[in-house]
Amino acid sequence: MSIPGLPIAMTSAVTLATPTERPFVRILPHLRTAITLVTLALYCVACATAAERPNILLILADDLGYGDVGCYNSEAKAPTPNLDRLAAQGMRFTDAHSPSTVCTPTRYSLLTGRMAFRTGMRGVFDGVGGPCLIEPNRLTLGGMLQGAGYRTAMVGKWHVGLTFFDSAGNPIVRNGLEAVRRIDYRRTIPDAPIHRGFHEFFGTACCPTTDWLYAFIEGDRVPVPPTQQLDRTPLPKHPYSHDNRPGLIAPDFDLEEVDMTFLQRSVKFLEEHAKNRSEQPFFLFHSAQAVHLPSFPSAKFRGRTQAGPHGDFIFEFDAVVGELLNTLERLSLDRDTLVIVTSDNGPEVGSVVAMRRDHGHDGARPWRGMKRDQWEGGHRVPLLVRWPGEVSRGAQCDRTVCLTDVMATCADLLETPLPDNAAEDSLSFLPLLRGMPERHQREYTIHQTISLALAIRQGPWKFLDHPGSGGNNYDREPLKQYATGSPVSDQRGQLYRLDQDPGEQHNLIEEHPDIAARLKAQLDKFRTSGRSR
Repeated sequence: MSIPGLPIAMTSAVTLATPTERPFVRILPHLRTAITLVTLALYCVACATAAERPNILLILADDLGYGDVGCYNSEAKAPTPNLDRLAAQGMRFTDAHSPSTVCTPTRYSLLTGRMAFRTGMRGVFDGVGGPCLIEPNRLTLGGMLQGAGYRTAMVGKWHVGLTFFDSAGNPIVRNGLEAVRRIDYRRTIPDAPIHRGFHEFFGTACCPTTDWLYAFIEGDRVPVPPTQQLDRTPLPKHPYSHDNRPGLIAPDFDLEEVDMTFLQRSVKFLEEHAKNRSEQPFFLFHSAQAVHLPSFPSAKFRGRTQAGPHGDFIFEFDAVVGELLNTLERLSLDRDTLVIVTSDNGPEVGSVVAMRRDHGHDGARPWRGMKRDQWEGGHRVPLLVRWPGEVSRGAQCDRTVCLTDVMATCADLLETPLPDNAAEDSLSFLPLLRGMPERHQREYTIHQTISLALAIRQGPWKFLDHPGSGGNNYDREPLKQYATGSPVSDQRGQLYRLDQDPGEQHNLIEEHPDIAARLKAQLDKFRTSGRSR
């Protein structure tokens, strides 16, 4: 008998001893047999352990609102058949939250399990200024999975900062057109994703079709540098198209086909993995451009919906999800892959206002607020999880979770302890996936805005430690028409009970000052202690 993976000597037939041999020699064949059986048992345990490590496909939309997806909003005007199918095949979370109301801090928090306000950075990256917000010695989601034997790859938008150099070797720390002009493309990027936990990376520094550098990065280099300034003349003109900075563009960079390029690269990774590394689990982070403004759907999706260019763009993102799911099935990877689809924050102001006006579609429905706001519309996001054999089909979960929790969930899945100096705000939702809500440990959830305004949630209670939205200005157009609810100028903050007031219309801070004080004290503790886990 021969057992794959074991030395031939340990699996060969046993030779019987003769009666004249010593007793030890006579029992040697039986000892060899016992060793072989024990080794076989250990081998089977190892195989079982490997089989319990699912592949992980994480798909992150950009600015996809809770109300943009059909299975969350029966009145959505853009069809999302693949997201709806995913919900039917797995679990739909109804109380999931991005760590922040804007791009960069959410991505930092998703990749590290740590709230980004702890870094002290306000705002987002919008060009080539660095350095990377993820510290060199910080454990990342990709790095943790690498350590567990996964092949890790990222495709798409990075947006957590990169260090580019000029010809004199000086790091570029500013954004803008002149900063891009200074880049020496012969030099490598020392803090690219491949230096933060990913074996492979293909994507862009920041928002692919918005920011100053319109060029692809492969690994830690820009293989095709920009050669001219962006000419916006031939680009589409509509209410969702006014968001291009006049940066430099590479000759192979098509602003209207970016998501198709990202899709091709992710499909290529899956195909090559199935062909060459089928015994190794993979982690693929597909970070889409869609549906961030400008809404430039690919040629094959223009006019495919009755909801205008932005509706077409939502439909394109849904199709990207569908193609990745189909690729898993075609490669016989679907049964062994945990799929997570979510968004980095709520829907953008421009798309919400125009879609409500022109198409009767509300990307934030049924919540108050939108991207940048601390109200629910700014950070309550769709979260769909499919894991065949583990997650029940058509399940719905109303427990509060945060995207910081992805890291602890993966660690829990692999039974990998998290060190104290990592994932400080991450709590596993694996018990929820396995239908054991009594084991879910998240009691408090922290929210943050672009200005580092903070809020805290416990059960139905939500305390905003600031006046106003924490993001957008509702005293001016076009948002003045949406300035609803109780006055929010009280410097003591805002207190809402979401189970009775999901629209956050009634500030209860005067009726329940004790609850507000208790939540503020807990928030201050989390703020100063450096952790909430």
